[in-house]
Order: sequence, then C-alpha cells, then structure tokens
Amino acid sequence: MFATRPLFAPIISQRYTRVVTSKPPRYGFVSPDRSALLVCDIQEKFRPRIATFPSVIHSANTLMQAAHRLEVPIIITEQHPKGLGNTVSELDTSVGRIFEKKRFSMLIPEVREYLKMYSPESIILVGIEAHACILQTAIELIEGGHEVHVVTDGTASQREHDRMVAFERMKQSGAFLTTTESVILQLLQSADHPQFKEIQNLLKVPPPPSGLEKLFGK
Repeated sequence: MFATRPLFAPIISQRYTRVVTSKPPRYGFVSPDRSALLVCDIQEKFRPRIATFPSVIHSANTLMQAAHRLEVPIIITEQHPKGLGNTVSELDTSVGRIFEKKRFSMLIPEVREYLKMYSPESIILVGIEAHACILQTAIELIEGGHEVHVVTDGTASQREHDRMVAFERMKQSGAFLTTTESVILQLLQSADHPQFKEIQNLLKVPPPPSGLEKLFGK
C-alpha cells in the first residue's frame, strides 16, 4: 500500500528557508574612548550662503576644543578647496587631520583608512551641508555599523527646508539627533571628570542663533 498524506498537511519547502536575526537595540551611548569627531566642509565660500553659519562655526569650534582635550580623534574634510576655499580661520585645524575630497560623503578611502586606526563605534558629525555631505556620510556610517550623532546646532544647509528634511531622513536611517552641549556632556559623563571645569567654560560662551526653534516649530 502507498502511504497517504493528510489532505491539509503543511508542505515544508527548504528551498526558501529564511533565517531572521535581530540586531541588539542601540541607545546612543557616547564615550571618548569609542568615539570620533567628523567636521565636514566648513569652508569660506559657504559663509555668505548659509544664514546659520555662525552657529555652525561656534558648534564646531566648541566640539573640536572639547574633543582635543578628551583625546577624541578629529577628522576634518574640505570639499574641493581650490574652488570653495579652506576651512574657516576660526577653527583650529591643527587639532585634527585634514582631508581634501570631491565626493560628497566624507568617507573617501583615505578617511576610512584613518578611522581604522581608532575603530570608533560612535561618530559625532558636524558641518555642512545637512542634505548633501552630512546626509550621505551619516547613511554610509550607519550602513557600516557605526552609531551616528548629528549635532543639529552645528549642521546647516543653504535652504532651511533641505536642513529640516535631512534631519528627518537621517533619523529615519537610525542617526541620533543631538546638540553641542548635550554630546559634550555625554563625553564627560560626570562633573568629577578632570577636564570638566575647563570644558564647562567652553559651554558658557553664548551661542549664535541656530534656527532650531523655528525649524522644530517651537
């Protein structure tokens, strides 16, 4: 006799077996020993074109000084400097490593190699423009397994609607939106930190208008 299979017995196909794995949740923890600061294209030619450029400079300057004191690696890029000029003079580029680029993303091969020396898990991202170089850098970093912290008061575009949509787009991709003071306090972790007083003085300098209140409708 032939063995019979129940009429409604399930048919199991191994051809299309799919294994689903879940990644552990990320909460955006930041510490000096596992972070790097990326400063994107804060160059002279953008100065008259971006209304919140003074806020970008203030944020980047504060972050760079704090990162230098906390021994956080600093990477600075310049987009086609022959045409757009060098990094603005207000920023002390001697505290970091400068890379020239033509690609919109900061992650040119030379930057990738430099990052390998430190293997940071968290990247603090500041600069311009939000909807172009910052966005593409953030997405590539997230795709590569990094946690990305976009400093909103230090990130801008020529048009505010581009900046607003870029923030939302990066958030959708898994980036953390933060501010200059917030991410620096995360790096310090405690008022007992030996660098706290010195860095606190940096945070006491009143920042220029960032446009965030208008951008977020508050």
